Amino acid sequence: MLWSKLFIPTLREVPAEAEVASHQLLLRAGYIRQLSAGIYSYLFLTQRSLLKIQQIVREEMDRMGAQEMLLPALCPAEVWQESGRWDMMGDNMFRLKDRFQRDLCLGMTHEEVMTTIARGELRSYRQLPQIWYQIQTKFRDEPRPKSGLLRVRQFIMKDSYSFDLDQAGLDAAYEQHYKTYCRIFDRCGLEYTVVEAHSGAMGGSQSQEFVVASDAGEDLVAICKGCGYSANLAKAAALPSAPLATDPQGDLAPEEFHTPGRKTIAEVAAFTGLPETVQMKSLVLVADGKPVLVMLRGDHQLNESKFAAVAGDPEFRPARPDEIREWFGAEAGSLGPVGVANMTILADQALSGRRNMIAGANRDDHHLRHVTLGEDFQAEIHDLRQVAAGDLCTTCGGTLEIRKTVEIGHIFKLGYKYSDTMGLRVLNVDGKEVTPIMGSYGIGIERILCAAIELYHDKDGMILPAAIAPFQVVITPANNSDALQREAAQKVYQNCLALGIDALLDDRDERPGVKFKDADLIGVPFRIVIGKKLANGLVELVERKTRQSVDVALAEAATSVKSRLG
Repeated sequence: MLWSKLFIPTLREVPAEAEVASHQLLLRAGYIRQLSAGIYSYLFLTQRSLLKIQQIVREEMDRMGAQEMLLPALCPAEVWQESGRWDMMGDNMFRLKDRFQRDLCLGMTHEEVMTTIARGELRSYRQLPQIWYQIQTKFRDEPRPKSGLLRVRQFIMKDSYSFDLDQAGLDAAYEQHYKTYCRIFDRCGLEYTVVEAHSGAMGGSQSQEFVVASDAGEDLVAICKGCGYSANLAKAAALPSAPLATDPQGDLAPEEFHTPGRKTIAEVAAFTGLPETVQMKSLVLVADGKPVLVMLRGDHQLNESKFAAVAGDPEFRPARPDEIREWFGAEAGSLGPVGVANMTILADQALSGRRNMIAGANRDDHHLRHVTLGEDFQAEIHDLRQVAAGDLCTTCGGTLEIRKTVEIGHIFKLGYKYSDTMGLRVLNVDGKEVTPIMGSYGIGIERILCAAIELYHDKDGMILPAAIAPFQVVITPANNSDALQREAAQKVYQNCLALGIDALLDDRDERPGVKFKDADLIGVPFRIVIGKKLANGLVELVERKTRQSVDVALAEAATSVKSRLG
């Protein structure tokens, strides 16, 4: 293609509204333009890159035997109501009514619709296993769109679904997807990590995320360099770092003391002169309509995903001040577990084995010393806390790091969540009716492009992997008014096309510096410069990633690029 004929509206200045590198560069390089918050128009260069990413995804999904479909984005409420997710999705789902006042939504994902197809067509074990997928636009009413294409309200996703007769079949489909995802992300040129993850609203027994380390990410991941353990913070488990002070020993009875105006953990620590690690933190939550008292070590934070899994209620909420006063006879800041008999008490496992700690006394401005789990109060013990940097790996004892990441893919073992509630049944080999088991697997198409930009960029622009760059090479005559340079550039361009190289000819009447800057900005992996060395039959081949340049013979320029593309 000829640059002079293309719409590539590059910008010299960094847009003020863009904070992360991928957002800044996608705007500057003329890839995208914003229509409204979280809604973007994908211009020519973005469309070329996204189509290349989709083709890689399609080839690898087809290679594993998956069958491509295309389902409606507009869905009736009934299918979501059958699964129970119509209410669960809350404000994140775009909802609307048709002219007959029937409820509809824009699909965020398609477990329900795929299950209705399976329910209507699958009858026998002989029709299993099945793996169906689509590449389609999804919608999410994101409350705070940000970071360009990383947090949007409309996006493209590859979502696939497996249907199997038993757990062994699901395990095989899950492993197939795992390997396929690795091939996809390898081909896209990404450096990624696979981490244990929380299934969230999707449900299911097991899930893993494919993530790329980036400060632009919003997912936090715990990683152990020692043994390779890695997990999303919503799922991560670890041994807590040791307390800063030794617990008093002995069978000491709880002892009340006055803490005037001291309500927070930090205030009580300053008042007593003891670290936060010797205190118990009390949180009052309402799950499934019932109050629950959660006890944590003073310096620890509650992991809401873990609590929701234990409580069985993803829509739990904090107790209101009036509820706390009614249940405890005191205000928040003076609450504790001793003497509480009107609600379930859950204690984080980091409190196991601890003795004689400080907790609220359930009397305003008072606390208790010498409170011990298992002696002064009873509780169910669970892993409830958020893992923190410096915690110890449960596998090898190494120190955990916390990193920001961008999620690019997620695979789930759904189990029977949808097939059971939506009535999907087939006959097994014995002629008995059984419920198939399902898996769900997603890839964010735009997120692959954004992750690549976050990984590979410099002050001059993107450094895109050749497999997903809008063009693989740009041929640039330094002086477009020189007939010999124009002729040589055209010859190299045609040679590239003949070899199957996705080439761009920069035929604009611009200064060489402008052309070079634009090529660097949009992320073309290779540049062939036709300049003064043409008199000696040579051209310059520049690699964007390393900025190394070599002189090659004019006739060999295209083959030199081809050899570097692999």
